[in-house]
Amino acid sequence: MTAISTRAKIGVAVGSAVLLGVVATGYAVLVTEPAASPAATAGADTGPVTLEPGQARLLTITDRHVASVAATDPGGARTVSDLECLRVYAAAGTGVCLGPENAWSYRVVVLDSALRQQRSVAIPGLPNRARVSASGRMISWTTFVGGDSYTASGFSTRTGILDTRSGSTVMSLEEFAVTRDGKPYRSADVNYWGVTFTADDNVFYATMSTGGKRYLVRGDLAARRVETLKENVECPSLSPDGTRLAFKEAIDADPQQGWRLSVLDLATMRVTPTAETRSVDDQAAWLDGATLAYTLRQDDGRPDVFAVPADGSGAPRLLVPNAESPSPLT
Repeated sequence: MTAISTRAKIGVAVGSAVLLGVVATGYAVLVTEPAASPAATAGADTGPVTLEPGQARLLTITDRHVASVAATDPGGARTVSDLECLRVYAAAGTGVCLGPENAWSYRVVVLDSALRQQRSVAIPGLPNRARVSASGRMISWTTFVGGDSYTASGFSTRTGILDTRSGSTVMSLEEFAVTRDGKPYRSADVNYWGVTFTADDNVFYATMSTGGKRYLVRGDLAARRVETLKENVECPSLSPDGTRLAFKEAIDADPQQGWRLSVLDLATMRVTPTAETRSVDDQAAWLDGATLAYTLRQDDGRPDVFAVPADGSGAPRLLVPNAESPSPLT
């Protein structure tokens, strides 16, 4: 990678962080540093990684390569594939990889259970979030892009959704109609990120940003519309039973102060902060109905996966060192 491309990509990541408050300090390092060889990862074996559900393994990224580790021994030896991704997620034997197409561009790749490419979509900007619905049918992604004139820095987000069954693709949720506080709403500065799907593969939750505020929205794919539900909810992740959303809550509603990993009860709209008090800039994953997994970065940018109870009890624990983008193979 050339020095010019490195500076350019760091500029995108830093500018996006200032504008949206959704990129960890180490994200620029993640994007710009070359990926290590899978064989160079300590405690790792190269070999086949599968997305077959029910195998009691946890999917992660290690040194920008898709890897898996035993859920019963997540700190133990892991298997690292040759597939390079910046973000990965899997459910029901279907995976999504946000990976490099070349030195300047990225793509969304839909994977089968053997990590074979099923389809690919070119995407603008830098990969940031990815999700697969519980059925494996729906895929979502978020990237950072530049050039939007309505922002002071010119950086914003693009979030898309792909139906793997029909092939229907929404390249940007900004095409959807918006209802804010019960009234139709239109603004050029609307941005979305962090999609999570419900069990019907039609309704979804996401974050919408507009006018300097961030909202939890509920969306309807068939109707192509979203409605706001609550302020200061980012990167929602729906629990397996569909009753709660894990999310990152900006401290004092100010992303510059960091985020508290919290859980929202959808029936009561009550928020429960988790025992993780460090700033979590990630879309958490539910390991089961009671435990959240998420990425934290060390001062030098290296990622580790941690876990914490979703009910506010207990304490965070290191789950998988030198890894990120956790996804249970359920």
